[in-house]
Amino acid sequence: MAAGCAVALSTVLAVPVAADAGKTTATTTTKPTIVLVHGAFADASSWNGVVERLERRGYTVIAPANPLRGLYTDSTYIASVLDSIKGPIVLAGHSYGGAVISTAAAANPRVKSLVYVSALMPDVGESGMSLGAKYPSELGTATKSVPYRAGGVSGTDLYLKPDRIHAVFAADLPVNTARVMAVTQRPAATTAFSETAKVAAWKHIPSWFLVAKQDKTINPDQERFEAKRAGSHTVEINSSHVAMISHPDAVTALLQAATAADPARPALAATGTTHDARAETALTGIAAGTLLAGTGAILLGRRLRRSRP
Repeated sequence: MAAGCAVALSTVLAVPVAADAGKTTATTTTKPTIVLVHGAFADASSWNGVVERLERRGYTVIAPANPLRGLYTDSTYIASVLDSIKGPIVLAGHSYGGAVISTAAAANPRVKSLVYVSALMPDVGESGMSLGAKYPSELGTATKSVPYRAGGVSGTDLYLKPDRIHAVFAADLPVNTARVMAVTQRPAATTAFSETAKVAAWKHIPSWFLVAKQDKTINPDQERFEAKRAGSHTVEINSSHVAMISHPDAVTALLQAATAADPARPALAATGTTHDARAETALTGIAAGTLLAGTGAILLGRRLRRSRP
């Protein structure tokens, strides 16, 4: 059903894009800039498939490098990237990138929507570690610690074990692709997961969430809990942790849905119970609208055939 909703979203949202073709340049430039923030053990290239699809649809896309040094450092850096962008912004984060965008978007009125892809979505006082303790996953068995030193600063980096990266991180990608990911992975400092959030922008900004049902890195139940708590528009797909690589069409459809949101509507309730029902109704309505349109065409064809001499 969730996959069907994603397809329906893509189909329905294609209509306004085509309708804009005859309008002035001033109208088309109001499209938000989409900023894509990667998570731990990855880099911005993990968004490549999504970037290609969004650019074909006329969006301006930025996929900055997430430093992966700590929640406070990383969110400050991403916030500075957002400050350099003119106009409205849709901000997306994968995995640990979700925690970063939740902080970076705070007090930035140009961020109109937040999109979480199999991501961390901490509340104030929570960290990646505290959420993972409540919802255990296989990540704890798949990492190794390596001390680092840089510019007089020392700490500990976490790497994914090469022999575990396919099963835990990217099970629906080819084994050879997972091997390359193991070699090119960017480690995250332990402070990325231990530092607690001081703000939670999703309490005030509409959010969308993609739950990866086959995720072994972040427990899918944790993703569902986070999405429900925030009142996020939610879809679930059969994907590993790296949904933006293995299912770029579904992720692109969710991002397009977030760009179509009405920026003038009031902020969501922090509990999410009411809005979660609204989101489900909206997704169901899109699919139902597509079905009704097809049914109407069939009935019209039958009437025309009956009216012929």
